[in-house]
Parts: sequence; structure tokens; C-alpha cells
Amino acid sequence: MAKAIEQSRPPAEAQRVALPAATPWAVLFLLALGVMIAFVDRTSISSALADAPFVQHFGMTSVDRGLVNSAFFWSYGLIQIPAGWIVDRYGVKTPYTTCFVLWCAATALTGFISTLFALVLMRVIVGAAEAVVMPASYRWIRNNFKEGQNGTAVGIFAMGNKFGPAIGAPIAAWLITAYDWRVMFILTGAVGLVWLLPWMFLVKSDLPRREDMAEIRRKASSVTFASILASPLIWGTMIVNFCYGYFTFFCMTWMPTYLVEQRGLSLERSGLFTFFSFAGIAIVAVIAGWIADRLIARGGDPVFVRKAFVIAGFVGACTVLLGAHADSLNAALFWNVFSLSFLGLATANNLALCRLTLIPKPAIGLATGVQQVATSLAGGVAAGLSGWLLHVSGSYDLPMLVIFVFLIIGAAATWILLRPQWAPKVALEIGE
Repeated sequence: MAKAIEQSRPPAEAQRVALPAATPWAVLFLLALGVMIAFVDRTSISSALADAPFVQHFGMTSVDRGLVNSAFFWSYGLIQIPAGWIVDRYGVKTPYTTCFVLWCAATALTGFISTLFALVLMRVIVGAAEAVVMPASYRWIRNNFKEGQNGTAVGIFAMGNKFGPAIGAPIAAWLITAYDWRVMFILTGAVGLVWLLPWMFLVKSDLPRREDMAEIRRKASSVTFASILASPLIWGTMIVNFCYGYFTFFCMTWMPTYLVEQRGLSLERSGLFTFFSFAGIAIVAVIAGWIADRLIARGGDPVFVRKAFVIAGFVGACTVLLGAHADSLNAALFWNVFSLSFLGLATANNLALCRLTLIPKPAIGLATGVQQVATSLAGGVAAGLSGWLLHVSGSYDLPMLVIFVFLIIGAAATWILLRPQWAPKVALEIGE
């Protein structure tokens, strides 16, 4: 009997090596932290571009600043579709880990460069490496949460990409003021690597086994790239995501500079109000996602409920124009914070609708990658076009007017184009 009990015990070595797998909500928290770090690293450049010594060091004009701001988004957009293709076939953990190390290293190396070309190159590398974040994260969420949980799950995840610039702006501003821009880049790049410890040891590897690859490829190929591009829904989601992204990326890339140059705030105070704006959109996003989930759980149509929240968010965000034309500083700051916070009604529900609810499960990564092309294009256009409009007009009023136009287009596209019957077609009948 004793011998049988002894034989039933796992080897001591196996007991030492085995680690408890993280729960879905714990992994979601790690994904939110990961995207937060990504956004800190992508938006820290905005505080640097509001720093006179940094601008003088590289001899930049307003057009050059727009180029530096937009360089990230062009490589980010270019790699989105390949990144989605990869995570659909090779899982989330391994591609994410590799790219995470690369973008943190490129951010840290920015503190050692001395030419404008090298600065643009580092931003291109950071953009290309961060391209994996959204396809990988939404792929994981779709595989581990139900429709009635999607709004809450995506809202929590979205808190990461909103608190990234929210805390990144004041931290970057403080580091630049207390030390200099070199220290800021080195620390923000290096400290992020701490995230790898829980990610590596607590998250189960989903890299497919060799014998499973044929089936994985079959499932991933059941929605072809041609069917993605042929879907009116996909083009609708790209328009909606472009319009949403244009406003948020303007705030990430130009808000600190706007508050310093047009509203007369110090760099530190501009970082504080950037924090309020992005903290507001993050909090509203979680609350709106949770409320939408509750309405759906009570029998509400998922598409109708989420579209209503998205449209309300776009319309409410149009108050950004009130801030642009406000005479007093307090009124301008209030409307800036209010308008971006109100867009939080759209945040989680737009992401859940466009990347989960309306998309066939086998193509989450690829469809997200395609949509992210539009999102990254919005970042590139917002950064570059805003710099050019500022250059030719000498004021931020014209860039703000363009934001208003895109918000109206986003609301209309949500209502007209986001229809389930226009979703990409599945070529093979496969199980969920």
C-alpha cells in the first residue's frame, strides 16, 4: 500500500517546476499592464517634443516634430497585418514576449542618440515591435471571455492604453524637468522590462505543437484575407477606428505641446492635465463597458447596445471644439478633459463590437491587424497633419476643427456601416 502511494506521487522535480496557471482575469490584468507600458513608451516622445532643449538638440521645426511623432505610426501600421497573421497561427505569448523586449530596448536606446535620423529610426523600431500588442491581446480575450463579459474585459484592457499616456505624460515631464530627456527615455524603456517576470512564469504558453499546426492553419485560413477586404463591415470598422484614433492620438502627440504653447501651462502642469484627460477616458470606458454588458445580459441586442454607446461617445467628444474657442484657461482645460473623457463611452464598446462581436473567431488576429492599420494611420495622420496645420495657420484652432469633423464622420459610420450581415465570410465550418 505504501509503495502504491509513493508511486502515485509526482516526482519532486516536477513539483518544484510546476507553477499555478494564472486565471483569465489575472492574465487580462497583465495584458492591460503590457499595453500601458507600450503606450508609455510610445507617448513619452510627446513630452520630449514640448521640451525646448530636446527640440534644440535635434534642430527640429514644427514639421520635423510632426515627422518624429508620426514615424512610430507608419511602421506600427505596416506591421499590423503580419502581426495578426502570426498570432492567429503561433499564439500570443511567444510573439508578444519577443516584441516586448525589442520595443523596450529601442526606447531605452533613444537616450543615447544624437541625430534626427537616429531618433526617427528608434521610433520606427518601437512602432514595428508594438504592432503585435493589439492583435495578440484581442485574440487572447476572444478565446477566454464570453460575449456578456467582452465589454468589461475590453474596458479593463483599454484602461491600460489610456492610463499609459495618462501616467506616461506626467512621469516623462517630471523626469525631463528633474533630470533630462536622456534619463527619461532610458528609465521608461528599462523599467518596463520588469513586466516580463510575471508574464514569463505565470502565463501558459500557447505556442502550438508541431502536430497541431496543420489544424491551426486550417482554422486560421477559414477566413481569408480576400474575404476580410471584401467585407463592407471591415471597411466600416476601419473608418470608425480611424475617426476614434484621430482624436485620441492627437491628444497623445500634441496635447502637451498645445497646453504649453497656446494655453501657457508649464510642462509639468501640461502633464497633469494630460493625466486627467486619459484617466477620465479610461474610467468612463470601464463603466460604459460594464453597463453595456449588463444590458446585453438582460436581453439587449449586443450590436444595438454597443453601437448606441459608440455614437454617444463620438457626439459627446465634439465638445472639444468648445475648449478650442474658450476664452478662459479654466474653461479650455475643462472642455479638453471632458471631451476626451466622454469619448470613453465609445472606447470599450467600439473595441468589443468591431473586434469581437462582429468578427468570426478564427480571424480575430487578422481582422484586428487590418483594423489596426486604420488606427495607426490615424496616429500618423493626426501627428503629421496637425503639425502641418499648426505650421500654416499658426494656431491650434484649425487642428481642433479637423478633430470635430472626424468625430461626426465616426458617429455616422457607426450607425450606417457596422452591420452583422456585412461581416467577413467563414470558408470552412469549424467549431468554436
